[in-house]
Amino acid sequence: MTDGLPDKRQVAASFSRAAASYDSVAALQRAVGSALLDRLPEGFAPERWLDLGSGTGHFSRALAERFPAAEGIALDIAEGMLRHARPLGGARRFVAGDAERLPLREASLDLIFSSLAVQWCADFAAVLGEARRVLRPGGAFAFSSLCVGTLQELRDSWQAVDGFVHVNRFRRFEDYRQLAEDSGLRLLGLARRPETLHFPDLRSLTHELKALGAHNLNPGRPGGLTGRARILALIDAYERFRQPEGLPATYQVVYGVLQK
Repeated sequence: MTDGLPDKRQVAASFSRAAASYDSVAALQRAVGSALLDRLPEGFAPERWLDLGSGTGHFSRALAERFPAAEGIALDIAEGMLRHARPLGGARRFVAGDAERLPLREASLDLIFSSLAVQWCADFAAVLGEARRVLRPGGAFAFSSLCVGTLQELRDSWQAVDGFVHVNRFRRFEDYRQLAEDSGLRLLGLARRPETLHFPDLRSLTHELKALGAHNLNPGRPGGLTGRARILALIDAYERFRQPEGLPATYQVVYGVLQK
């Protein structure tokens, strides 16, 4: 299940480079994170929360506003993101760390909030195991992620051009369900929701992916520059998907809430 997922050092480097540009193109990320906040259990009031994969700190600040009496920790594998976020506040501490090996004590948190980060973790079972370890009884792990079918239009268009891996691979939704059910945490909810963005042209889409740090990070991706002939063939293939609103880019978003 972990085969073909990107190396976390490359993920960290890519998102560090994207720290300054990320917020300018992160409309989908904002919408997904806000929807995840709305999925927290009603009346939930954590004393200590963790923003796991905190990025530029947008949702660290949102969590601080929602739970003003709580102590917050922002954790990200990309140190460039932490340097960007720290002056903006929100969390009490900003920590460089790995979701698969959290640098936190057992039973030290009431909430782990993680929006569009765990899709980069090769071992999601380890992420769930760490959540179970560091949560207090009654604590919640709320996450959003991406699953198979994300950027399918781009994947299919590249498939018509060549056989290389040009689009990031993601887990199946069924794998998320099975891993959640086997985690030892109580599954309060798991859902998949498609979100489609529209772009005037292919360059706008690829520019956004690069600005997010979410362009192709897969092993097996082609090295070097992509030839002009292949780019023109890709544009032609993608145009078959055009809708009145523009070229579609569909994200298959997974929302999950688990409780210890």
